[in-house]
Amino acid sequence: MNNHFTFSIKRIDFDENYQPSDSTRLTTNFANLARGKRRQENLRNALQMINNRFNALAYWDNHKGDRYSAELEIISVDIDVEGNGHTFPTIEILKANIVDHVTDQRIEGIVGNNFSSYVRDYDFSVILSQHNKGKSSFSIPDDFGDLHGKLFKHFVNSDVYKANFQKPPVICLSVSENKTYHRTENQHPVLGFEYQPNGSSLTEKYFEKMGLKVRYFMPANSVAPLAFYFSGDLLNDYTNLELISTISTMETFQKIYRPEIYNANAVAGKHYQPNLRHQDHSLTQIEYDREERNQLAVEQGKFVEEHFIKPYQPILAQWSANSAV
Repeated sequence: MNNHFTFSIKRIDFDENYQPSDSTRLTTNFANLARGKRRQENLRNALQMINNRFNALAYWDNHKGDRYSAELEIISVDIDVEGNGHTFPTIEILKANIVDHVTDQRIEGIVGNNFSSYVRDYDFSVILSQHNKGKSSFSIPDDFGDLHGKLFKHFVNSDVYKANFQKPPVICLSVSENKTYHRTENQHPVLGFEYQPNGSSLTEKYFEKMGLKVRYFMPANSVAPLAFYFSGDLLNDYTNLELISTISTMETFQKIYRPEIYNANAVAGKHYQPNLRHQDHSLTQIEYDREERNQLAVEQGKFVEEHFIKPYQPILAQWSANSAV
């Protein structure tokens, strides 16, 4: 049995000319924006929003508000299970790089940011559905997310990851509708005020199996906290500019995808519960098909089952059982 699945990485620029590859999950934030008649306008406007937010947060020695711009790369990760050159798309993440137009430097930002995974679609759209079919109350299988978590950790610990990225990933997500968040007195100069949830969520437990813990912060002039998933020390392992690259990128996506929360007209207070039915919010001028996103997630889950889980099931099951990561 092959105990050491191999990974390969492909990079593509996320700019106004971006075209999703055939293997990209179409529910991914950046892929959704790059479709339809207004695709180029969508991309151009989203990138401008990211740069505007970046400069607003990196305001020191930046009196014109145009010192920095973000350059984004989509990192596509394929896995070779049998070592025969046949690969399956497993993960897509964003790498943010920073251009300082004063010093003409190009500074590496954080890898991770947006997180896209076909196997996660399978877990949430197929496994959970099958497990709870016909049951009166919702429950989660004991091994839910085990394979996905071990694959992710195997990638982050791989030579391929270490050869391409200097620091562990940080993934930034929306807060959960099912939780109430309480603002603490802890305030970071870039991340802002820290919030604490009133309990753990399914997403937190799922990402914990990926080796990631979570903290919630609301940056200055934001209206809701963001969830930051990381493996080391979020506040000390990354520079201010690196953190700003993630905030500006992911807050922009959330304003487009979840305006009820992240483009609301009222700021989250000391006690905050997100609400996707909240009407007091503003819309961006960027088209995003949320209904199609929900429908495609199920199709993508079935695609994984047919082309990855079933063909490699004996190998994956044995590897997962013996994997120490």
